[in-house]
Amino acid sequence: MSTQDVLIMTCLYLAALLAVTYFTRATAQRLAGALAGGAAVAFLGLGIIALGQVRGWWRVALSESPSFLVLFYLGLAISCSPIPLVTWRVVRRFGWRGLATCVVMVAIIGPPRDYLIAAVFPAWMTFGPGIAPVLAVATFYVSLVALGHAVMRLISGPSRQDPLARRS
Repeated sequence: MSTQDVLIMTCLYLAALLAVTYFTRATAQRLAGALAGGAAVAFLGLGIIALGQVRGWWRVALSESPSFLVLFYLGLAISCSPIPLVTWRVVRRFGWRGLATCVVMVAIIGPPRDYLIAAVFPAWMTFGPGIAPVLAVATFYVSLVALGHAVMRLISGPSRQDPLARRS
């Protein structure tokens, strides 16, 4: 994966973040919480990528230069930030059952998504054989939703206390 690839993906995910921010009508405090959640998930993601490479679950073509890793981390943080904004709206509307549904959905959708990306861009990543890589990817996606939402909630407060929340 080249620096240009990371920059292009980061710009595309930044556009997605701006769109999600607009459509969820997120306040500045909620956006700050989502960015903090994305940063926490990106830190976890770097660790999971390294663990998966050591265990032979996958190979991700990352340069080991500090500047590239910082750029990759920032791109990962931006790409993970829209998810807490979506889960915030889901939790505000459907409560914890909505969050549980989101967790199950990403556990199911995440591995095929990553395997598709690996098939289209084999120079970026390849997966090892067996079920272990699939379970590791599913676990990462579950932790992505749970950790991102938890950090955003810690910083921005519960969804039900939001000014846009429905009142009973």
